[in-house]
Parts: sequence; C-alpha cells; structure tokens
Amino acid sequence: MQVWPGKAYPLGATYDGAGVNFALFSEVATRVELCLIDDELNETRIDLPEVDGFVWHGYLPGIQPGQRYGYRVHGPYEPANGHRCNPAKLLLDPYAKAIDGQISSDESLFSYYFDGRDELNTLDSLPHTMYSVVINPFFDWGQDRLPQHEYHESVIYEAHVKGLTQLHPDIPEDIRGTYAGIAHPATIEHLTSLGITALELMPVHQFVQDSALQDKGLTNYWGYNTIGFLAPHNAYAAYGSRGEQVLEFKSMVKALHAADIEVILDVVYNHTAEGNHMGPTLAFKGIDNASYYRLVPGQENHYYDTTGTGNSLLMRHPHVLQLVMDSLRYWITEMHVDGFRFDLAATLARQFHEVDRLSAFFDLVQQDPVVSQAKLIAEPWDVGEGGYQVGNFPPLWTEWNGKYRDTVRDYWRGESHTLGEFASRLTGSSDLYEHSGRKPIASINFITAHDGFTLRDLVSYNEKHNEANLENNQDGESHNRSWNCGVEGPTDDPEINALRARQQRNFLTTLLLSQGVPMLAHGDEMGRTQHGNNNVYCQDNELSWVHWDLDEEQQSLLKFTQRLIRVRRSNAVFQRRRFFAGSADHGGESPIGDIAWLSPAGEHMTEEDWSQGDGQAVMVFLNGQAIPEPDKRGERIEGDSFLICLNAHAEDMTFTLPDETYGSSWRIEINTAGGVVEPEVLEPDSTIEVMNRSMVVLRCRKDEPSPPTGGFSATDEED
Repeated sequence: MQVWPGKAYPLGATYDGAGVNFALFSEVATRVELCLIDDELNETRIDLPEVDGFVWHGYLPGIQPGQRYGYRVHGPYEPANGHRCNPAKLLLDPYAKAIDGQISSDESLFSYYFDGRDELNTLDSLPHTMYSVVINPFFDWGQDRLPQHEYHESVIYEAHVKGLTQLHPDIPEDIRGTYAGIAHPATIEHLTSLGITALELMPVHQFVQDSALQDKGLTNYWGYNTIGFLAPHNAYAAYGSRGEQVLEFKSMVKALHAADIEVILDVVYNHTAEGNHMGPTLAFKGIDNASYYRLVPGQENHYYDTTGTGNSLLMRHPHVLQLVMDSLRYWITEMHVDGFRFDLAATLARQFHEVDRLSAFFDLVQQDPVVSQAKLIAEPWDVGEGGYQVGNFPPLWTEWNGKYRDTVRDYWRGESHTLGEFASRLTGSSDLYEHSGRKPIASINFITAHDGFTLRDLVSYNEKHNEANLENNQDGESHNRSWNCGVEGPTDDPEINALRARQQRNFLTTLLLSQGVPMLAHGDEMGRTQHGNNNVYCQDNELSWVHWDLDEEQQSLLKFTQRLIRVRRSNAVFQRRRFFAGSADHGGESPIGDIAWLSPAGEHMTEEDWSQGDGQAVMVFLNGQAIPEPDKRGERIEGDSFLICLNAHAEDMTFTLPDETYGSSWRIEINTAGGVVEPEVLEPDSTIEVMNRSMVVLRCRKDEPSPPTGGFSATDEED
C-alpha cells in the first residue's frame, strides 16, 4: 500500500476525493501505527512516516469514505509520570468525524488485568472497541439559512433525540429515536405549533456505554460521556454508522432550519469517557495522557477531577484547546448548528486550579470570528472548589440561571422571605448580570431541565424515587425545592390534582413572562412524568421517553403553553434587551415609568412590604409604551401594557387595580386558576379576585379595542 508524507494539518482523517490524509497529535509517542480495519476485523498496520510539531501524519491514496481505522501508539507506559502508552490498545482518533460500534466491558479495554492491577495488560482491544470512520464531507445544503433569532426573541426547548421521538405514533417505527425522527414533519409540527425558536439537544457527540451500567443491565441514556468531539452519536442514526450518521444529522439540521428553528448542542468538553486511572484506554489516555488530562501534581498516576466523572481535560494545553475550538468550528461550519450549551462550564475556566473567567479558553472564544458569533450558553458550575459561578461568566456568554430555578420554585411552594428575590428573577436578574455590563438575555431562565424532576413531578413529589437506578435511591439531588401539594405521588383527590395543575400553569406562566431567555424541558408542556425519578440518566425506556397519548388535562396544558409562548413572542414588553429602570431592590420608582411594583391594595410597594417574611403577593405593572430600545428597523417599540397579579398565598386575595394613569381599561389575558375567562372590561381602581396559588395577567391595549374579545384560561380551546 502506498503511503505518502501527507500534511500535519488538518488533524484527523481528511478525504479529498482521491485519498485520505491522516494526522494525529502525540508529544509522547515514539512510533504511531495507523490501523485500517475491514468488515471481518482484519487489520492492516501502517507506520505514519512523518512527524512535525508532534503531529504524526501520512496520506494514503485510494482510501474511500466508510473506511474504518484506529491508531496504535508506541511510547512510555509510566503511570507514575503520567504516561500510559500501550500499543495493544486500538485507539480512536480524537478528530474522528464518525465512529462505528460501541465498547463492551471486556478486560482487553483496560491497561491492567482485573486480577493483577500492577501488571501491564497486553490483550488486544480491537475486537471489543469502537472504530473511527473516514467520512465524505460533501453535502447539498441547498438554500439552508441559519434562523438567527436574537436572544431576546428566543424560546429554547431542551430535548433528547431518542426520548422526544421514540414513542411518537405518527413517526415511522424504523426512524423513531433518531436524527431522522427529529426531522420528521410530526416532530417539527409539534415544535412549530408550540412556538419555540431553538431546539437544544442533549449530547449528540459520540459517547460511550460505560461498563458499570452495562453490568447492571442499564445504559447511559443522557450521553454525558463523550469520546468523540466531532462525531455525531451513531446510535441515533437510523440508516447506518459508516458515515451515514453525518448525513442524517445534517439533514435534520436542514429540516429544522427550514422550519425557522435553531439547533443548539449540549456539549461536554470538560471530561471524556475514559474515566480515572481505573477506566478504559480508548483514545486520549493511550495517545498522550499527560497532555490531554489534568493530573494530580506529584501523583501523576491520578487524575484531578472537578466533574465527578473521574477526569478533567487539561484546558491550558494548546492541543486540548485546539481540539475544543476545532470541534466547535466544525459543528458550526460543516454541520450548521447555531449554538452550544457547555456542560459544567466552570471546568473549562480552570486554567490552573481556580476558576478564571479570563482563562485561555475564553480568550480563544472571544477572538474567534466563527465561534464568537454562535449562541454560547454556560452551565456555570462544576463540582470542584469554587465551582459555583452563576453571574460570573464573560459578557459574550449566557448562563443557565440556577438561582432563577431555585427562587421561582421556592416562591410557588410558599417559602418565606422569597418575594424580593423572586422580583429580581422575574425581571432578568440584574443583581447577577448588570455589574459586568450584561443584559437580561444573559439569563437562561428555567424551572426544570433534564437533570431533576419534570414539571409535573415537581408538584407531585417531595422526595426523589430513584430505585430503578439500582443505587439504593442514593443518586440524584435530595433537595429539590419541590412540593407534592399534600400527597406523595399519584392521587384521586380532585382538589390536590387541581392544585397540581394550577401550580404547573403558575410555573409555566412565570417562566414565559419573565425577562431573559426561557427554556422548557421536553414534555413539560404536556405534563410528562418520570414517577418521581429525578435522575433518569440510565433509564433508556418509557420512564424517560416522552409519551404522546395525552389525556384531557395534558391536552389543556399543551394549549395553555402554546398560548403563553404566543403572548410572549408577540409582545415586546416580555422580550426586553435592557433592564428596567426601576431600582435593583424594587423599592424605588422607575424614572421612565417602565415598571411599577404594587401591593394587592394597589399602592406602591414599600420597604416594609418587601421585607415581610410572609409576603407572597404582589402586582407588577409593565409599561408597553416605555421600552427604551428600538426594534430591528430602528423604530421605537410601543405595545400593550400588562398587569401581573401574583398570589402564592394559601388563601384567595382581592387585588385593587391601579388608577387610570396606568391604563384606561384592562381585560384578563391569562388566569392560571382555570375556569372560563369572561370578556369583561375592568376599570381603573376596580377589584379582582385572585385565587390562592395562582396568577392573573391583565392587558391594556394601546389602542383600546372595543369590544374586548376575552382571554385564555386553562380550560379554553385554542384560538
């Protein structure tokens, strides 16, 4: 077989129509063998002939897309010094753009024997590992255009590729749970009718089924166990894993873009699937362990772990940074994705030990002309010391606002002394973001996500019920800030079920009418339950999948959510790009009258009102004609004004509407209490009854329409 010198760039396997250039970084290697694997697992080994700047490379003419390959890296096996080269292990290419197969729990994947851990394991891992695949990079994108929704216009929908579509009755069985299933018109119709602007997919980078779960008969469902940062996960492909997964993923993105929906990927660059010193050798460990991973100083046979998974990538090494940046650019330029949510992003900021928001990674993102223009969302914490960094990421970034989640949950379950902070969260969390020059859009607001209770379970369970995970219910978060409304789990009590339905509507209304960027978890708009399991990471079954056979209550919740999103997206007052001019502590007056905080009696809130421990009711006036920034065309925005009456008390309350300076007339737009909303006009200074644990949203139209058309409640039919 002919082998030409090839080039050191780009890294990975690059097909040019006539052959393939292979390039692999390893500073520690003394020899690198490229291994071509056929369908019968026969192996052809070829020494890469050239090395430049620690990049080993060669060009093989005649190699075609679909070719499976791997590497065997020769070099020191000195765990005490951080080196773990072992040519008995077939290694994945860190730059592989497709990966075939899945690992087993076979002993050959490890560099030690199970019954003799001090002896080097020389068993060949080829029959039990995964294989890199050469892909054809060409794809007809046609007229594909990125939707480019601005942050303040965005409504994000977090979903799992398999979980969203696996049970959908209108999707053909052979493509359920796949990229093709996401691209199916039935899925897209649900997303567009709901009104979301961005689909945030849980990990789709190639991940590993870890042996500990396999031994229990469970699987890694969530996928936070990445091994291939440029390869779409092969199990989510309906049509094959020899490169077909790349074409299928691109087709999915193209279909979503045609429906004006952005694609955001949940990416896991903080660690890999190789685990700690007891984990398997699949790629990075055997290629150049000390360059890719953070090792404990003075104990280089151990890994410094701030992720809780066994290892952390060494984010100050230039080739690690290059891998991450090359991966991000690849998904943007070649796969056409629109943004990323970075799992445990605080680890990416650990250039040395401490979290440093000015670390090399953030410098690279800031100056990169491609990556800096994508949507960048941080999960602003990790499990290491000083890892909770909500509000501390650089101005280019947005963040999952964990304080929003906690405060809103506390407010609606009736915790004392929450009203002041709840007001901050409702209006964009200026206390967290304004000091660094960021705007309300820095806050990705959420109440539930993949990790934790679903919305329905949040109002149905006080305790987690994770027995199915086979960890004695020790896994998952124990402090969920949830409230079961009086009974743990399912009940036939109509009053409790009515309260639970009302609480779900309260959460959804709060979320979708808050300043910032709302994120829904898939199925919450339909009352999805996991029966109290708040950690379904290993439950690839009907417990975690979205069910589409909706009862009457679930159908009503879906229509309610659709209406809420329409109200948000059609009214600029809920999509502000700047903070309100009112004081941060909510006690002062807004100089431009863009917001007012009123007591249920219709009077301006005083410092005493805010400080009352049992204060759980407030009225918020949002002035639709005092929005300080222009729209896209440079025109001044004017719109309807809104009055939001919130009552988290256990008793009904009477609210007195403010005088005519706030609005000449009001009508009910949303009432989370349910029942029929009468199309009556409410005059200034009149009163309205707000049911216990509910909220009422009133609208004052700028052009005072006559007659009013009525509002929307939980029992109304779709307009």
